Amino acid sequence: MFQMTAADEFQLVLATNNAGKVEEMRVLLSALPVRVLAGPDISGAPVVDENGVTLADNALKKARAFFGATRQPSLADDTGLMVRALGGLPGVHSARYAGPQSDDRANRALLLDSLLSVQDRAARFSTVLAYVDAQEHRFFEGVCDGEITVAERGKSGFGYDQIFRPAGSDKTFAEMSATEKNHLSHRGKALRAFQAYLSTLLQ
Repeated sequence: MFQMTAADEFQLVLATNNAGKVEEMRVLLSALPVRVLAGPDISGAPVVDENGVTLADNALKKARAFFGATRQPSLADDTGLMVRALGGLPGVHSARYAGPQSDDRANRALLLDSLLSVQDRAARFSTVLAYVDAQEHRFFEGVCDGEITVAERGKSGFGYDQIFRPAGSDKTFAEMSATEKNHLSHRGKALRAFQAYLSTLLQ
């Protein structure tokens, strides 16, 4: 089922060009004997139109595209921030909330503006990972409940980290160390589930 490198390592492709996601995923997979590649490491890496209706749709589409391009087992992430007062928005459109060419800062600014007069700031981060190899595809999920702060706090992280405070913490993700964030976060939970699955394959 698996294609090994010359060093007899399992090679896994992260189907993303997002540097923040790559960094987090590399750290969480570092305990396993896995050689991790990502979009920036791959010549001619596919550019995937994330037009799925659900997070799972987008994750699977990306994983299949990278597997098709590399013929290596591929893992894709799609993450959404669901804000209760906004009926679940930005949801599957989180990365493009302020428009197709928007960046993280613009997305955060629009979300804070949308909640200016709102008392209920409850939100949930959800991550779906899709794994594809020559034999199968599988999904792994993680969620993290919390709330949207009234202003940006912290310098670390990416995406909405500066304005999301997970339940039970007085810090935003952007105020946490990588270890603290990975312990609590949606992506950390999904990756630990994938890590457990991959461990069984590598035995």
